[in-house]
Amino acid sequence: MTPLWQRLSRVFGRRDAGAREEAERILLEADFGVAATAEILEQVARTPDGDARPALEQAVVRILSRVGDPGALARAPEPPTVMVVFGVNGVGKTTTVAKLARRLVREGRSVLLAAADTFRAGAREQLEIWADRLGVPCICGTGADPAAVAFDAVAAARARGVDSVLVDTAGRLHTEERLLDELKKVVRVVAKQRSVGGVGAPHESLLVLDATVGQNAVQQAQAFAAALPLTGLIVTKLDGTAKGGSVVAVQRAVPVPIRFVGTGEGLDDLEAFDAPSYAKRLISG
Repeated sequence: MTPLWQRLSRVFGRRDAGAREEAERILLEADFGVAATAEILEQVARTPDGDARPALEQAVVRILSRVGDPGALARAPEPPTVMVVFGVNGVGKTTTVAKLARRLVREGRSVLLAAADTFRAGAREQLEIWADRLGVPCICGTGADPAAVAFDAVAAARARGVDSVLVDTAGRLHTEERLLDELKKVVRVVAKQRSVGGVGAPHESLLVLDATVGQNAVQQAQAFAAALPLTGLIVTKLDGTAKGGSVVAVQRAVPVPIRFVGTGEGLDDLEAFDAPSYAKRLISG
């Protein structure tokens, strides 16, 4: 696909009345969304001729840098730190849990995984395989209530002196009210369990989004953010996607920091999000 700047440069060099409309079309096709597109073009319009490219990148960086510290995961004053990971099926949620575990282990933290996605066939087995590769324990519950699995995982971590718990939750569709109620229960139960000897759990509530689904990612983020106390986003499948503008649209719609981006299927393919480098890659290709 033609790099974004290559298409936009032909438009910004024109003076006719249809130039802005064409620029809007190009950005919307790249899934920036209406709000982010309007904000970006307003900033570019205020810059001198010839400065459109840096202005475009700066506008993207400004949107992506409004909240939080990318890559900085919370740590509880007293262990265990509890991190709950959400996301619809197919976004790479369980693999992302494994990548997060790998990152924490490499930082010297002990980790316990909780397979609280008790409905999807193979979810427990997938997480157990990752746990075995990582050399960390995994708490499972076949057919059990997801909240009960999360509760047991936090209790086990406290009993074993484990530093961090990563809870993999059920996916299905974000439009299912039953799913969101179930996830709310997981959050409540984790908070209740962790309140014994500590407060503030879950310390991270992370939503995993697939960059390739475009504006659907925005709708998912808004639905989860309305139901759950999200603290961060993780965007997957950025390797080669033509819909990278959806990341900007998501950040514009949901003021929650993007913590990490997934760039592949390997355990080490999880990078702390860097807005300037992402903006440059997005605009220039």
